[in-house]
Amino acid sequence: MNRKYENEEVDVVIVGAGAAGGVLAHELSKAKMKVVVLDAGPMRDPQKDFASDELTMKNLGWQDTRIVDGQDPLTMGHNNSGRGVGGGTVHFTGVFLRFHDVDFKARTIDGVAEDWPISYEDIAPYYDKIENEIAVSGPKYFPWGNFHGPYPYPEREPLSPNAYMFQNGCEKLGIESTVAPLAILSAPFEGRPPCINRGFCNQGCMPDAKFSTLIVHIPKAIDEGAEVLPDCMVTRVLMNNQGKAAGVEFIHQGKTHQQKAKLVILSAYVVETPRLLFNSANAQFPDGLANSSGWVGKAFMTHSSHDVYGKFNQEIRLYKGTPVLATTQAFYRTDANRNFVRGYTLHAHGARPVEFVNGISKSNEGFLWGAKLRETMLNYNYYGRITLVGEVLPNEKNTITLVEEKDEYGLPLAKVTFSFSDNDLQLISHAVKTMKEIIKAADGKPEFVVPDTAHLMGGCRMGDNPTSSVVNSFGQTHDISNLFICDASTFVTSGGGNPTNTVMALAARTADYIKQEMRARNL
Repeated sequence: MNRKYENEEVDVVIVGAGAAGGVLAHELSKAKMKVVVLDAGPMRDPQKDFASDELTMKNLGWQDTRIVDGQDPLTMGHNNSGRGVGGGTVHFTGVFLRFHDVDFKARTIDGVAEDWPISYEDIAPYYDKIENEIAVSGPKYFPWGNFHGPYPYPEREPLSPNAYMFQNGCEKLGIESTVAPLAILSAPFEGRPPCINRGFCNQGCMPDAKFSTLIVHIPKAIDEGAEVLPDCMVTRVLMNNQGKAAGVEFIHQGKTHQQKAKLVILSAYVVETPRLLFNSANAQFPDGLANSSGWVGKAFMTHSSHDVYGKFNQEIRLYKGTPVLATTQAFYRTDANRNFVRGYTLHAHGARPVEFVNGISKSNEGFLWGAKLRETMLNYNYYGRITLVGEVLPNEKNTITLVEEKDEYGLPLAKVTFSFSDNDLQLISHAVKTMKEIIKAADGKPEFVVPDTAHLMGGCRMGDNPTSSVVNSFGQTHDISNLFICDASTFVTSGGGNPTNTVMALAARTADYIKQEMRARNL
């Protein structure tokens, strides 16, 4: 491994090259800082390493063993964690929603969870910045939240048959719907082509029409002088005698290396970031780094992501087009007439055959197998699908901890303990009922409800009070001034929509803060 900064203390080392790490790498290297980015997975070439094959491209997700526990143990892997340069942006659907103002004030407005230490207005300029940087395509008018458009690029069209089914059902019920905002090009941009509706977004976009930090921010960071080292598993944050972060230790091809740095940023995502803090414990920080509050690994969240499949008399062909092309946030905010607080987003969501069969085989209608499963699969083209993105409230009993079992690097494995709350379950029940009604209104017959979860958030939440949070609003840890956390683990609440836009906007905000503090020599 050839390393440009092997024997040098760089300005910044970033652990993880996903949604946040990519933005940070670009912004900080553009400011002429010496930046090294380490990622546990490979650096892929979309044209050589992606395939229109569901099974092969499972390797885009984090496949290392994790222990799951709780009343509702999570399925870990491709659905909620990326592995490799680009992280989860490589295989996400491209849905690019903003959080609403109410998402930052859940305690004040609804008396649940905690308020974020920032407001929508604090992050809005960074939503603008990120959306323009990657040319988000969106509808002429977005009806919900604080931003109604216009988006940098026009909406995608034509839509898929599944999206038209969804919009038809919504219209008949008086539910407003719209084309989804997407980090997928509707026209050429920076040498990249517009989407041609191949539909394999979750398997990595071979033509580069879909955004990922692998093809946008990381190459730009490298052009600015950043060094990106793939296949490097960071095992420990190094500390000096003054209680400051001094760099990181990592393993590459079985050998242990170090990278010294003035500033360390963890962008390793919701499981690996707390795991790394715990594994970096020392005499000064016996309970793990940045954990004087005891909140590292606590109150992590997922999104409820149940699917409802309905059968139609006419062909829908779920493989056609970009997976998510239509959406509604008509149920996003708390409604006094419902028996739960907060809310959710519904997407018309395509599914390739393997995803379809894996889902329906474990539906709430009982395990489907044998002749019945084969018969259903023969009718695959006649099924439509709607997916939930439901807010899950933070609960300090939902935790990331360590177990005694070790991985190939000799590190204790992470244990992910999760249970839904009563409010979460009431929200899911309402959403499933709504999805069934939409399918019926579109002249379909709901047949399968598939329990699922997606996206991970929290576990190192931000806050102004160091006794009840891990970082401040810029991701700077309360305990160690030159150790930052910048990924979805700093979320205070999960919101009711896809989180990638918010992750990247927060990263851009943190980058501005770091540049300012570096100039003032406060870091």
